[in-house]
Amino acid sequence: MARDKSAAPGVGGLEFEMPILEIERKIEELEAFAESTQLDLRHQITQLRQQSEYLRRDMATRLTSWQRVLLARHPLRPVTSDYIRHSFSDFVELHGDRSWGDDHALVTGFARIDGIRVMLVGHRKGKATKDRIDCNFGSAHPEGYRKALQKMKLAEKYGLPVVTLIDTPGAFPGVGAEQRGQAFIIARNLLEMARLRVPVVCVVIGEGGSGGALGIGVGDCTLMLENAYYSVISPEGCSSILWKTPDQACQAAEVLKLTARDLSRFGIVDEIVKEPGGGAHCDVVQATEFLKQAVVSNLRDLMAMSVEHRMEKRYQRLRAIGVFGEGAGEPDVAAVDLEPSPSAASRAT
Repeated sequence: MARDKSAAPGVGGLEFEMPILEIERKIEELEAFAESTQLDLRHQITQLRQQSEYLRRDMATRLTSWQRVLLARHPLRPVTSDYIRHSFSDFVELHGDRSWGDDHALVTGFARIDGIRVMLVGHRKGKATKDRIDCNFGSAHPEGYRKALQKMKLAEKYGLPVVTLIDTPGAFPGVGAEQRGQAFIIARNLLEMARLRVPVVCVVIGEGGSGGALGIGVGDCTLMLENAYYSVISPEGCSSILWKTPDQACQAAEVLKLTARDLSRFGIVDEIVKEPGGGAHCDVVQATEFLKQAVVSNLRDLMAMSVEHRMEKRYQRLRAIGVFGEGAGEPDVAAVDLEPSPSAASRAT
């Protein structure tokens, strides 16, 4: 599958990616040299590609929780606009909350995915610096969450499923946002999303920060990309509280249990969506295809249920979050399958 050119190797590389990026640079140099000199270097290039793929697979098995957080924040990681471009079609954006304004940190609109008409709601971070500032780096204001809720209620009116893409460090915590009802509207969204009568599929595609993520994160099932994270607080924030310094973020990430594997084990996440080797930023097109397959599979399962059955399953799912038993022992995290799996709806009895 062709790579998205925006994901060119060597740009914005993380420290633990450097051995792989160095091999990628050598491949580019050999390809350019072979083209300019007409030398046959295919054997050497193939060997380097095999080495690169091996290192990517090996890295994926050894990533720490903190390294996955860094991948979730990678500057080249696909964002909502990439998924709109590759996974969805016929997107028509809907603006405004009919009260205060149009928050660019949340995007809403009609779309199709594999022929299924849906209402799409997603955090928007932007890509270039100007866009990121305009989108407030994905930290939405109250008007953003009001806009999201209004569009989800519109979807309910027309019988359209809702798909949400979660990617935010958290809701904007400013004084103005609190004065305009930030906490209230997020709480209202939790209530209203829990009782929407249409299928709701939530996907954590990058950062899943606290109430800002939950504001569009209640539904029939929650999917999570392999290198995303979902947490009540950022590792830096947790470190600042526990150790009075943000320098222990690496340790805090382990304590928080914020990875897809951890949350799948706890029953918070229903399905882990596989990423290309090395992370979603290494092959944006393939990453968006993996997400599309997972979303469509879950949507079809949910749409096949009666409204009453789906609502009851959602209620029981939400009620079960946070339930635990003492002395039951730790589940085997290694047993979590990263291959695309049936949705929670189809697995449930």
